[in-house]
This record gives sequence, C-alpha cells and structure tokens, in this order.
Amino acid sequence: MGRAYDLTPVETEKIETKYRRIATKLPVPESLLTLERLRKYEPISMTGQPPVVWDHAEGINVFDKWGNKWLDWSSGVLVTNAGHANPKIVEAVIAQAKSHLLHNYCFASEIRSRLAEKLVELSDPSLDKVFLLTTGSEATENAIKLSRTYGVKVGGEKKIKMISFKRAFHGRTLGAQLIGGIPGGKKWIIELDPTFVQVDFPDGFRCEDTSFEYFLKQLDDQGVTPDQVAGLITEAYQGGGASLADVDCMRKIRDWCAENDIVFTSDEVQACFGRTGKLFCYEHYGIVPDLLCCGKGISSGLPLSAVIGKSKIMDLYGPSEMTSTHTGNPICCAAAMASIDYILDNGLVENAAKVGAVLQAGLDEIKARYPEVIGARHGVGLVAGLHMVKPGTTEPDGDLAFEICTRSFRKGLLMFSPVGVGGATVKIAPPLVITEDAVREGLDVLDAVIAESLAVLSEA
Repeated sequence: MGRAYDLTPVETEKIETKYRRIATKLPVPESLLTLERLRKYEPISMTGQPPVVWDHAEGINVFDKWGNKWLDWSSGVLVTNAGHANPKIVEAVIAQAKSHLLHNYCFASEIRSRLAEKLVELSDPSLDKVFLLTTGSEATENAIKLSRTYGVKVGGEKKIKMISFKRAFHGRTLGAQLIGGIPGGKKWIIELDPTFVQVDFPDGFRCEDTSFEYFLKQLDDQGVTPDQVAGLITEAYQGGGASLADVDCMRKIRDWCAENDIVFTSDEVQACFGRTGKLFCYEHYGIVPDLLCCGKGISSGLPLSAVIGKSKIMDLYGPSEMTSTHTGNPICCAAAMASIDYILDNGLVENAAKVGAVLQAGLDEIKARYPEVIGARHGVGLVAGLHMVKPGTTEPDGDLAFEICTRSFRKGLLMFSPVGVGGATVKIAPPLVITEDAVREGLDVLDAVIAESLAVLSEA
C-alpha cells in the first residue's frame, strides 16, 4: 500500500499566508543530498513520507532551511499534542539534562515517581498502577502478556486467546501486528496464530452490522467460547481510519468482558491526552478499561509510553520480572510532566473539542461536495479520516488519497501519507494548540486540492 515519493523538484505556486509559506521548488533541490543519503542508508520503508527535510518546528508549523513553512496537520503522527517544541517542554527537558540524570534503568528516580502518581491521579480510580515504557508497540505487547498471564491465573492454560479487531493498528512489533487486523495482509504472516482471534470493528462503514449479537456470532463461528479468552484489545478509535465503534456495541462488549473475567484493553496510544476532545477517548463510550495503553501525545515529542491498569493485573509479576531498559527515562518523564501540565493548564482538551467541532463540520461540508469519492468522514475532536473510494463504491482509492497528500504538501499543508484500508484514508491530526482560523485555512486548501487531484487523475 505504501509508496515512495518522487524526488524530482517540481515548480510550485508561491504561497505566503499567516500559516503557510512556499518559496521554492519541492522537494527543495538543496535538500536532495539529505533525502538521497537517507534513501541510501535506511530501509525502503522509510521513504514513505512527503519529501520535506525538517529543520525545526514550532506550535502548529514545520519549517525547512530554505524559507518554506507548512501548516502541520500531522502532529508528527499524533505526537505533538501540546504543539511542536512547546517552550515549557523544552525548558523541562533542558533542566532535567542539566541535572546530570539521563538514565537510571529501574532504579528509583523522583521524576518517575511523580509521573506515575500523576498518571494514576488522572485516570479512573480503578486504574491504580502504571508501567512506563518507550513505544506504543511495547505498551500493547505488554497488554497482551498481562492479559494472558491473568487469563491463565483465573481460568487455566486454555484461557489464553486474545480478541482484536480487523483493520486495527497496534504497532509494528510481532505481537502488535498479530493483533493488528492484518492476517494475510503481509507475506510474513503466513497463518495467524490460532490463539489470536479477529472480528469486524463495528464502525458502521466497513462493518455495517454494529450489533453486539454480530460480535458474538463471529466468535461462535470461529469456535471461540468466553472461557478460552484471556483478553480483548481495541483501539479507542481505529488509527487507520479515525473510526470510532458503535457506542452501544462497545458498552455491551465491555460488560461481556467483565462478566467473563476477560481483560479489556483500550489502546489509546494515538488517542490519549486530549486528542479526541476528552482526556481519554474511552470516556466517549462511558466505559472504563482494565488496561489503558498510552503513548505518542503523552510527552509531545519524546519516546515514552505507559500501561495504566488495575493492580490485580499489573502486579502479576514479581520483583524484576517485568521491566524495560528505558522504563521511565528521566528526560522523557520530564517532557511528559510538562506536556500534561500544559495540556491541562491551557485547556487544550477543551480546545480539541471546540476547534475539533469546526474541523469535523468543515470536513462534512467537503464530503458533501465530493460524495462519489469520499466514502466516509470519521473522527472526533482533532483527529479525522477521509476515506477515499472509487466513484460510487466503497472500494478504497489509494491513488486519489496519495495525490491529495502530495498536492497538499506542495501547497504548504503537511499530512503524513495515507493510511488505513488500501492506503486510502487521508488522516488529519493537527496539534491541539491549533486555532479555528488555522483549521479553516487548512480546510480551504484541502478542498481545492481534492478538486485538483480529481481533475489530474481523470486525465491520466
């Protein structure tokens, strides 16, 4: 589904607005040395983003060395919730580095203790323990391990199955991809491990039947009984499409898990800390998980993730039996403390809800203008996905989505490459500090780009 971008510099329209500046050919000819060096020394998989060489980033903007400025609708893949290079986070990182404590493994540090306490205080009272890690994949892998360990404890060795959802994304490591909804989608996954069970995600678009009864039927069709299931993991919204589940169905699934002693994990690596207009996305469903996976926006820039959960699950392993080399790295913890404080003190959760409403409404208007090629607009708060389809069908149109992202880049609106089914979802996720007028400018650009892309592809 992925594709590399052409590195041939193209003449572009010169643009100068409050939020965007395009002053050169794109990609910038002088940037080719860096881009080509990376293509030589990195795997091909790293060539899949628009060819801009970042020099620095501030707030909602990304800059290169040659006078170009982009309005960022990526947040560096949903990371910079508090804005790029937030001054409070920069100050915290510098102060921690100057303290001469850069690493301490699992030995105690004050900053880690403070962050653990804060995360518990912000979560539901039933979630009373925190395990700090590095990446989202590490967090979801840990959730699998804890779920299975708990399952064996309460139900014996047969209670080890994990339920996840098709079209999901839980990370790039082996276990994360096995629960990631792609059996047969990648050649190295020859056959899905029989203890990993997948069902349709009840989003109402790719899966029209959003009933709890359909969920149960899918398990029954696969011969799965509750006494075999250790855990169920779901993204609070599916990252590939910014798709939320049917609320009633998700509540019933949560109740079913509780009734059958099945660990319910909410993967909020993309969704946590205000992205959806609530501090945690599970709040939209009126439920509380047993385990909560956080990452990305937790620190607004540095590698940190967390599993927050119930002590009866989190404490299954004894001293030194569940650790990580960089758990609670001091500098990452300092960044997370500063980021969380900034989000809370400056009303960014509320801003995501308010400005997000403008974004979602504007995208609905765009969808109404192009109903034949935009199959669905999904999202909430400051995350959204436009599902591009072949005219009049639900078949994903990756070519159109790629053209939209490419042309947006050339007009100073920066998004990461299309994701989701068929690589056909245009994902939108600006920093939570974005303003209404910046969103409206981005919407105008996107609207024009879709029209241009359709015209170009129709002539091809």
